[in-house]
Amino acid sequence: MKEGPDISQIGALIGDPARANMLTALMGGQALTATELAGAAGITLQTASSHLSKLEAGALIAQRKQGRHRYFALADDEVGLLLENIMGFAANRGHLRTRPGPKDPALRKARVCYNHLAGDFGVRMLDRLVADGDVTLDGDDAALTQRGEARIAAIGIDVPALRAQRRPVCRTCLDWSERRSHLAGSLGEALLGRFIADGWAKREKDSRAIRFTAEGERRFVALFP
Repeated sequence: MKEGPDISQIGALIGDPARANMLTALMGGQALTATELAGAAGITLQTASSHLSKLEAGALIAQRKQGRHRYFALADDEVGLLLENIMGFAANRGHLRTRPGPKDPALRKARVCYNHLAGDFGVRMLDRLVADGDVTLDGDDAALTQRGEARIAAIGIDVPALRAQRRPVCRTCLDWSERRSHLAGSLGEALLGRFIADGWAKREKDSRAIRFTAEGERRFVALFP
C-alpha cells in the first residue's frame, strides 16, 4: 500500500448514489434528520442509518442532538467546498442529472451552497467585488483588500469579527451551474446572512433556492451592478 492521503475512501463514500443524494441535500446548510435524509435518498430509514454511520465515520458529516432528536449536517466548510467543486467538475464533463421543474431556473439564479450564495447572483457578486478592487484573486486564492473592508463594513458586516475566525475570510468556490467561481468563506456566509436578515431574500421551503424580493433584487443589482 502506498503512503499518503487515501482518496479512494473519500471517493467511495461520496460515490455511492444514496450517500451522494444525502450529501447534496445537506448542501442547503440545514441540519436534517435521518428520516428527511432517507427521503432525499429514496431509501428506507434503516438503510439511511447505515449510510449516515459511514459518512460520520469518514468525517464528512457531524451529528447534532437536540432533545430526543438527532440531526445531521456537513462536518465543516471544507466538505461543502469539496462537494460544490465535484459538482462543477461533473458539470464540466457533461455528467448531469436532469430534473425538469419550475425550481430549476430559481436554483440557477440564486441558491445556497452550504452557507453562502451561489448561482448567477453569487458569480455576479464575486465578479463585481473583483472588478472594483475589493477582492483580489490569485488562482483559486482570494483576499479582501483594504478598499473592500470599507465597502463590506458599509454594508453592516463586522470585518474584524470575520478575520478573528479560524477559517478564511474569502475563498473561491466553483459554481456548478455557472461553471465559474462564486464567493465562499466567512465573508460569503456573512453577505448571504445580511441579505436574508435585511429582507432582500429568503430561502424557498424544501429547496436550496434563494428567492429575492423585487426590492431585494433591485438593491442587490445596485450594490453589484
